[in-house]
Amino acid sequence: MIKIVAIIPARMASTRFPGKPLADLFGLPMIEHVRRRVALSPLISEVIVATCDHEIMEVVTQYGGRAVMTANTHERCTDRIAEAAVQIDGDIVVNVQGDEPLVRPEMFESLLYPLLNENDLQCTNLMVEIVKDEEFNSSDVVKTVCDLKNNAIYFSREPIPSVRKAGGQVFRKYKQLGIIAFRKDFLFHFTAMLPTPMEAVESVDMLRAIEHGFKIRMVESPFQVVGVDTPKDLESARLLLEKDDLLDSYLT
Repeated sequence: MIKIVAIIPARMASTRFPGKPLADLFGLPMIEHVRRRVALSPLISEVIVATCDHEIMEVVTQYGGRAVMTANTHERCTDRIAEAAVQIDGDIVVNVQGDEPLVRPEMFESLLYPLLNENDLQCTNLMVEIVKDEEFNSSDVVKTVCDLKNNAIYFSREPIPSVRKAGGQVFRKYKQLGIIAFRKDFLFHFTAMLPTPMEAVESVDMLRAIEHGFKIRMVESPFQVVGVDTPKDLESARLLLEKDDLLDSYLT
């Protein structure tokens, strides 16, 4: 049996929203919404929060979850995930950002299917169609373009592909979600590789894998999720959660 472990990186020191992992949503801290929703997936054997903050560690433990302490020097979430993964028994590690409280268990079925069926594939990443021009033009949203087999060609915070050069041709636009599955050995290899030029330019970790010649299989998800980067985003997430069919199943 392949063991799949989800690790949620979380820290209090967010520039735009300090303390956001513990922000309240319907009586639960946001990090706990994410942890409980990921745990609803039958494919995930264990869900662990990786943090450098004792406040987060204490809250997760208080609610019955497992958290591990990591260094406070990590600049990238993949490095925090890798440090936590050293302590964990598992074959596949799923990185789930702690600021996506609308993540759904169904998303992991599509994310993990290629890894479970293609032995030479090392990494998969969820993407979702961009439906608003505001998102397409926002530097906060990481866009991706893929080859004909849905392997990522490039990631950028700029609008890609070019609408102007398309000359009126209609095409689908996609954004990267912070939900990425790694074979455990590849995760360690990835974090050991030197950072790359385009990774630095775009401030997107996964460009490192592409620049070093590895495939990232992008998997489209039909579920629109809200990443919480600001207090305003938190209110958007609150409105969506009010209508969410999973909420009642894990609040009690």
